Amino acid sequence: MPIVAHATAALRLTAYLVWTFLCLPPYLVLLALGRASGLSRLYWRIVCRLVGFKLVIYGDMAHEAPTLFVCNHVSYLDILVLGGLLPGRFVAKSDVAGWPGIGLLAKLGRTVFIHRRPILAASQTAMLATHLRDKDSLIIFPEGTSTDGNRVLSFKSALFSAAEVMVDGLPILVQPVTLAYTRLNGLPMGRAFRPFFAWYGDMTLLPHLWQALGQGRVQVEVEFHPPVRQSDYATRKSLALHCQRQIRHGHSRALSGRRAQAVATKAAQ
Repeated sequence: MPIVAHATAALRLTAYLVWTFLCLPPYLVLLALGRASGLSRLYWRIVCRLVGFKLVIYGDMAHEAPTLFVCNHVSYLDILVLGGLLPGRFVAKSDVAGWPGIGLLAKLGRTVFIHRRPILAASQTAMLATHLRDKDSLIIFPEGTSTDGNRVLSFKSALFSAAEVMVDGLPILVQPVTLAYTRLNGLPMGRAFRPFFAWYGDMTLLPHLWQALGQGRVQVEVEFHPPVRQSDYATRKSLALHCQRQIRHGHSRALSGRRAQAVATKAAQ
């Protein structure tokens, strides 16, 4: 198991706090003007560098607004990665609003909080539909929970009801996105190392964050799969299954190294 470098963790946490305080005043001004999206993505991109994340991107991100981005979920650290890439609002469980530190950042980042109770399904869908009609792209995690980073859980189809929304007479785009934590200090991360970044089970937030910050350089792979529309599928469950299969396949390739090998082989030809 990797050793936590406490000096590294302290330095990274300090740099993160300084950067956050520097960005907060201009962000609040831009947020009031409705123009905070660009600064928000810059903020998260710099945070990724400060905490030692190196991003490797495959595929092309959809630029149509709105787009429903569908991602697998490994950890709260996913927010750093995806927040710097995707021009959208995260959809999160209402519990996240109360998390120390992260809850405040989520609120400032205009996260859409939902209650995952069947009795509220219709009202939650209507709320998401309103954001999409306002041309706000959304980022959802249909597994419903974070994982150990070694697998992708089955997708719940409820959130895919948002994909049925028509905007300007067309169904919205839905783009599956795979995220995988693949290397630590240049070496394959493996099952023994991944729990330092995956957050699941009964892990406690602050000790886990300290351990993650105290590691070396982390490679995170993000793959954008071809976008689709709900109208291409008979039901939202079949759309959810398609996204699940695409993301699982991308995740398997990332962890096994086949994705990087395929790109290297193609570049050498």
